[in-house]
Amino acid sequence: MLWIKSFHIIFVTAWFAGLFYLPRIFVNLAMVPAPGPERDRLLLMGGKLYRFMTLLGVVAIVFGLWLWLLYRIGAGAGWMHAKLTLVLLLIAYHGWCGKLLADFQHGRNRHSHVWYRVFNEVPVLLLTAIVLLVVLKPF
Repeated sequence: MLWIKSFHIIFVTAWFAGLFYLPRIFVNLAMVPAPGPERDRLLLMGGKLYRFMTLLGVVAIVFGLWLWLLYRIGAGAGWMHAKLTLVLLLIAYHGWCGKLLADFQHGRNRHSHVWYRVFNEVPVLLLTAIVLLVVLKPF
């Protein structure tokens, strides 16, 4: 079980690296005034990062489900229900990042760089809450 838990933590960490960095790419894309090589490079970086972090997220979720369903870690506990709710929000955030990237790719961005700076803080808040729930198990 410790191997599975270790791999879950490793892949969650790697997934979060992408969730932290992709919105920073969005900040820069929102600041690029017109199409050109800088915008093209940022879109290429964003696309590659999104595909890779999606794979990382899927693997992290598989290991997490393995721990929860097969090893029964947190089964029936209130903190686990709260954590799973936050993980669902995280998955929705990941999907939203994909939609925002597609909007940039099709020239449909509707947000300012300031909005993306705030948007970039969402995974920090979710990670903080998830770690506190897992470590403290408050209920």
